[in-house]
Amino acid sequence: MKKIRVLIVDDAVVIRKILSDVLSAEPDMDVVGTAANGALGLKKIEQLSPDVVLLDVEMPEMNGIETIRAIRPLYPRLPVIMFSTLTNAGAATTIEALLLGATDYATKPANVGSTTNVVKEVQTTLLPKIRNACGQLLPAQATAVRQSAPPRLAKPIPASNKRPEILVIGTSTGGPNALAEVLKDIPASFPVPVLIVQHMPPLFTHFLAERLNKNCPLRIREAVDDTPLLPGECWIARGDYHMDLKRTASDVRLALNQAPPENSCRPAVDVTFRAVARLYGGASLAVVLTGMGQDGLRGGRAIRSAGGRVLAQDQASSVVWGMPGAVIEAGIAEAGLPLSQVAAAILERFGLSKRTAIQAKERAVGNS
Repeated sequence: MKKIRVLIVDDAVVIRKILSDVLSAEPDMDVVGTAANGALGLKKIEQLSPDVVLLDVEMPEMNGIETIRAIRPLYPRLPVIMFSTLTNAGAATTIEALLLGATDYATKPANVGSTTNVVKEVQTTLLPKIRNACGQLLPAQATAVRQSAPPRLAKPIPASNKRPEILVIGTSTGGPNALAEVLKDIPASFPVPVLIVQHMPPLFTHFLAERLNKNCPLRIREAVDDTPLLPGECWIARGDYHMDLKRTASDVRLALNQAPPENSCRPAVDVTFRAVARLYGGASLAVVLTGMGQDGLRGGRAIRSAGGRVLAQDQASSVVWGMPGAVIEAGIAEAGLPLSQVAAAILERFGLSKRTAIQAKERAVGNS
C-alpha cells in the first residue's frame, strides 16, 4: 500500500513532534519532513514532493496566508490542510486561507500538555481529513465502496411547478471556496431568502459570513435565532447550532438549537433541509456542494418528496465528492454540475440569467 507522504509546517517544536509521532504510527502515513515556517516549507515541498501539507496559520517570517498564496500558483492540486488555534485571530486567518484555496482545516488541541488527549484529538479529527484530502478511505469505509456506475439523476420538475421561495445550500470540505464562487454571481436583488449550512465550529462561521459578505452582492450574516427570513438576505448556520425554521402568524423565522449532532455534525445540513421541506414543500431549491460524508442525503430526500428541487456539484470540481456524490447516486439530484455552472443553474430556476445578475451588480457598484 502506498503511504501518504506528509509535510508538517509549524513553528512550534512540540506540535511538530506530536504530529510526527502520531502520523508516523499510522500504517498508511509517512512524515517525510517538517519545517518551522512557510519559506522553509516551500523549499521542502520542492525537495520532497509530499502528498499533503499540514500548514500552521501563525508563523514567523512567512505565515500560513503568505504560504498558501505562494503554494497555489505552483502546486494547484496539492492538498493543504490548515492547522490553527480556536481563537478569533486563528479562525479569521483560517477562513482567509480556505478562500485562497486551502483544502481543509483542523483546530489545534487546546492543551498540548496532556499528551493522551492531544493524541486522541489528532487521531479523531486530523487523520480522517488527511485521508480524505488525499482520496484514500479508512479501512472501514473501503468495504462500503460500491462499483462505479453512471449517476442516476432525478427527473426534472416541470417548469409549470412552483417557482422556488427559498434557496438552501449545504457544504463541508472545500465549502468556503465553493460558496465564494457561487455567491459572487447571486444578485443583491435575489427574490428569496438564502440559507447556508457549512460544517464549521463556533467563531469560524462568524468570520466566514463576514468575509463572504464583503465580497458578494447578497447581505450575508451568521444566523441569529428568531430572525425573519427576507428576500436577498443570506444566513449561515452558527457553529455548534442546528439551523431549524419555524412559521409564525406573519412569517418564517430561524430557530437555532443544540439538539444532538446528526451525521456527527452540528450544524447539520439534514436538519435545515428537512425544515425547508416541511415549511416550503415544492417551493424549495436545495444545492449540495463539495463535502465529506453524506449529510444532506436524508434532507435532500425530504425536499424531493415534497416536490422541491435538488442540484449537486459534480465530482470533477469537488474537493471531496462525499455529500454531492451521495445525493447524485441516490437519484435525488436533477443535475450534477461543475462548480462554475452552479450559480447559473440557480438563477435559471428563478427565471434569471447570469448576465442579469452581472448587470445588477454593475448598477449597484455604480450607485455606491
